[in-house]
Amino acid sequence: MLVAVENGADLPFAINRLFYIVGMNEAPRGFHAHREQHQLLICASGSCRVIVDDGATRQEYVLDRADQGLHLPPLLWVEMSDFSDHCVVAVLASHTYDEADYIRDYPTFLAATGDTSAS
Repeated sequence: MLVAVENGADLPFAINRLFYIVGMNEAPRGFHAHREQHQLLICASGSCRVIVDDGATRQEYVLDRADQGLHLPPLLWVEMSDFSDHCVVAVLASHTYDEADYIRDYPTFLAATGDTSAS
């Protein structure tokens, strides 16, 4: 199988960074949102579970195919878990790393989305 992703053709953002999540076993990841960054998650090998939360609704996805991805626009809270053995998740990002873009506190995330009910 050949899987290709091209700037300007397949994504609603330009790719400025690529990183991989590997060797996670049972350790969860994520538990943050981005203020401006878009991401595309592609499970190149194995599988994992991804929960996305927009401040009003939580949805769960299982990534288990290398030819499908999950687009994460800004202001989505993301939680990843249940990584299978040999799981490799490729993350294509619209921005280079910037700690200021991260929201690592759920009440702060809700405030950023305009939801103040859980603060």
